Amino acid sequence: MALTYTPPGELGSPCPDFTLPGVDGKTYSLKDFADAKALVVAFICNHCPYVQAIEDRFIALAKELTPKGVQFVGICANDPTDYPEDRPEELKKRWLEKRYGFPYLIDEEQEIARKFGAVCTPDFYVFNSARDLVYRGRLDDSWRNPERVKRQELKEAVLRVLAGQPPDPAQNPSMGCSIKWKKGD
Repeated sequence: MALTYTPPGELGSPCPDFTLPGVDGKTYSLKDFADAKALVVAFICNHCPYVQAIEDRFIALAKELTPKGVQFVGICANDPTDYPEDRPEELKKRWLEKRYGFPYLIDEEQEIARKFGAVCTPDFYVFNSARDLVYRGRLDDSWRNPERVKRQELKEAVLRVLAGQPPDPAQNPSMGCSIKWKKGD
């Protein structure tokens, strides 16, 4: 497990276009979420202890903000060769067990992760209604211990979008396991 931190986001950059299969058997594209007031894209996976530590809080946040017009999307870009927990059937199993409530997509070719510049799991992005990047950072200020959370930074970023406020330029990087790139890449 290689601990990796996300680089600063290029605020204002457009959301990369994507078309990916979901664990539910449907195919999703960026245009499918055109009506959302904000779009949250999270690169996640099953095996990473950092994702496991924040997963329930992320799911709860999605359930809280989805009714306000926010679309959440999870993407797994890991090569499952050495991480069988990240195989599509395992992703679907966890998606069902945890009742994610949002699409969980599979980036088997890892092309979309590269377009986004994703480096770790979890890696969070928030886009406004024009699909410009307004946030790239961590979920909150205590990945390991939910009782110690003082700032819900991802939630704050989304609420700023919904209120029509500009992004906060002070953004803290997310940290987690490096994306498991295919060998030779």
